[in-house]
Amino acid sequence: MNIPIEEIKKEIEARLPDVKLRLIRDSLLIENPEDLPRVALFLKENPKFLMDYLSSVTGADYLDYLESVYHLYSMSKKQGPVVLRVRVIKSTATVPMSINDSNVAMGPPLAAPDVKKIKAVKVPSLASVYRSAELQEREAYDTFGIIYEGHPDPRRLFMWEEFQGYPLRKDYEQEDTEVLESADIAWLEARGIVVPEEMKEKAKALHAAGQRAIAQKPEKPRN
Repeated sequence: MNIPIEEIKKEIEARLPDVKLRLIRDSLLIENPEDLPRVALFLKENPKFLMDYLSSVTGADYLDYLESVYHLYSMSKKQGPVVLRVRVIKSTATVPMSINDSNVAMGPPLAAPDVKKIKAVKVPSLASVYRSAELQEREAYDTFGIIYEGHPDPRRLFMWEEFQGYPLRKDYEQEDTEVLESADIAWLEARGIVVPEEMKEKAKALHAAGQRAIAQKPEKPRN
């Protein structure tokens, strides 16, 4: 039989009095993300709960903030899930438009305006508490851009390292797949692939203008 979420909240607040929690439907929002590892470890080790299995780490985009959501189960007690949430306001971080742009032999290096502003958020990693968090945090980082501090291997999981942006964010701008950028051409030519001159010229023009090949959004939703 599952323990009511209200009872779990009271138990955490009694044992960890400096941790601030809020009920959101059948889940617990941890007000300060830095408290996440302490709460997870408490639920894992406390004999009353023994939440020894982290089944999922998922991200969610609410425009102004991102959430990292966790589902915990007790295999020994056969109960769960206990759902934990942490919420982080998006902050603006400036990053180069191309991670490896120094290798692009298509003209001068990008000038100061040629940077892309992304919204970066940081959350403590649970990999030290649950081994199952390792790959799932990498997935949430890869798709939502949530940086899990303390993760032992903080790399993208599905996208390549030079990929720009986070495709499951609501503000993600999809690239135009019909247009190559300077970094794309440099990558292809380094592998012996011949690129048509017209594509090279288009890439040079985009590079000189400090622009990216962003797909144009349709004026009306597609049926």
